[in-house]
Amino acid sequence: MLVATDVLNNSSYTPVGDILVMAIIGIFLILIRAAFIKKTREFRIFKHILITLCLAAVADILYHVFLVNVGHVPNYAIYILRFAYHFLLFQEFVLYVRYFEYTLQLTRKGEKIYWYLALAGFVIFCLIDIFGSIFGFGFRITNDFVAVSGVNIFALEYFFFVGIVIFEMLWYRNRVYKPIIGAFVGSEVVALIVMYLQGSHHQQSFTTATFLFPAFCILYLLHANPYDPEMGTLRLDSFEAAISYASQHKHKLIILSLFLHEFDEAGRKYPKEIKDTIRKYIENYFKNATIFQISGGRLILTADMAANPDHEAKTEEILGVFRGQYKTYGHDYKVVILRSFDSITDPDDYISLIQYVENRMFENEIKFVDDTDLDKFFSHKYIVDELVDINEKKDLFDDRVVVFCQPVYNLRTHKFDTAEALMRMRLEKTGMVFPDRFIPIAEKHNSIHQLSLIILAKTCREVKRLLDEGYDVQRISVNFSIMDVRERQFSENVRKIVADSGIPFEKIAIEITESQNERDFSIVKEKISELKASGITFYLDDFGTGYSSFERIMQLPFDIIKFDKSMVSASRQSPKSETMVSYLAHMFTDMNYAVLYEGIEDEADEELCNRMYARYLQGYKYSKPIPIEELTNFFEKK
Repeated sequence: MLVATDVLNNSSYTPVGDILVMAIIGIFLILIRAAFIKKTREFRIFKHILITLCLAAVADILYHVFLVNVGHVPNYAIYILRFAYHFLLFQEFVLYVRYFEYTLQLTRKGEKIYWYLALAGFVIFCLIDIFGSIFGFGFRITNDFVAVSGVNIFALEYFFFVGIVIFEMLWYRNRVYKPIIGAFVGSEVVALIVMYLQGSHHQQSFTTATFLFPAFCILYLLHANPYDPEMGTLRLDSFEAAISYASQHKHKLIILSLFLHEFDEAGRKYPKEIKDTIRKYIENYFKNATIFQISGGRLILTADMAANPDHEAKTEEILGVFRGQYKTYGHDYKVVILRSFDSITDPDDYISLIQYVENRMFENEIKFVDDTDLDKFFSHKYIVDELVDINEKKDLFDDRVVVFCQPVYNLRTHKFDTAEALMRMRLEKTGMVFPDRFIPIAEKHNSIHQLSLIILAKTCREVKRLLDEGYDVQRISVNFSIMDVRERQFSENVRKIVADSGIPFEKIAIEITESQNERDFSIVKEKISELKASGITFYLDDFGTGYSSFERIMQLPFDIIKFDKSMVSASRQSPKSETMVSYLAHMFTDMNYAVLYEGIEDEADEELCNRMYARYLQGYKYSKPIPIEELTNFFEKK
């Protein structure tokens, strides 16, 4: 690879290659400005690659211009430009090695050897370039103003750096999508072929251009983030990058979310009128606005508030368009408008905040998010995070989950010997949290089953204590949802918890609400049959509300039918209702089901339900829900 001393001939160089490099880099910069590109560490390195390469092209052109005029320009200027050109090309290689180090995630000890090799090569080759001119074995200008190359090792330098880059990518190819590695290696191979063909024709015009080939791959494969050509929208990852960048640089944003639920279904396409309107939002309203398509039906517009001092007026204009579109086309919408908050830095939290607000809105409503909404959201998010943590830790006696109970009066024994376990949460920041608030969240985030298992485990532990202390405990029931029953290990989990507690299985009952879903019915039937064999009692909860099928009830081996409090209330208000409820209860009693009425408020309710074939009564007449430890105030010792 070493080239012997030769007189330099400027006919081997034309500036067309370097001019083309500068023109292409100019196009790159135009595309980067026009597109939305995530401002990552790798992208910053990529910008330095482009800038360095552009400077190298300028240095190469100036070097050859000065070389043509050797004898008429200072010799040191030619030396400086030549060294600057090589210095920038060597730096270009080092930047590529650095870029791929981050792309390949070379962070472990021993994996930075390529970076150290590139730095060492950069220093060594720069010194060789300098000392070659000083000591006369490299490039020099003779006393009669003739430029000679000396011993030219540039080809060796070129192959050294290219070899590092190719080896680095191939050795760690399993860390990156393989077609991407193939594209980069292919671009380097093409660069080497161009260098070979250039050398065989005694040319040096396209050396700089070969450094541009990998840059094409980088921009296209790793940083291209194309707009939707019709609407001008970007993807979710672009939204995340935009929010992160704004947060880091303290930019205040106006954020406008549009949700069209009918288009959130898979395969639903926006009609032309919506695409045209959305495109106009970007073009005609906010300056430098960007719209992101988060999901099929969710679009989010962001704009810098500093660049849009009239953003409030512009927002009102857009809202007018929403209302006009709805009147014309009838597409239901929800619009949430907010400003970026210093307290939110995670892009996902903005989407969660928007969804939280939307869940409390009606269709075709517009909501401006204020600090009160933000406080409620953070409280909601705190509960979500705690539920996720409880679910992940799998601690059956987690202190954050608290068991309350409501005693049940047994009309046959005339005492309290059963109860219903009720779920509560006690969190550090919010105190006591009631089921109507956290159960829907737990169901949405698939945490409800772990909560149910914790309630069961703690209930079993308390039953064990009561029995050990001599109290008469017939049973305590625990509520399980259809989501619990769907769990594959439901029966095994329940059996293990009860068995590990050391209490008889008949001391625990499970309350389940009937589902009209055919698949759920089959699962419930299977699970009840499995657990009844162990001795566990089953309640049909909330009978009389929603969907109830006598045919299915007859097929399910329940022990107790729990009449909802609405049936007690209806019976109290209407003789016809009382007759109907009484007949139902009589029918269940004749078929050996026990009937439990809930919602008993006073003596009149008690007498009414007694007439309607009640076996058990539950309600505020006897007790509000109490901590399970206080059941000793109701249960009697044998």
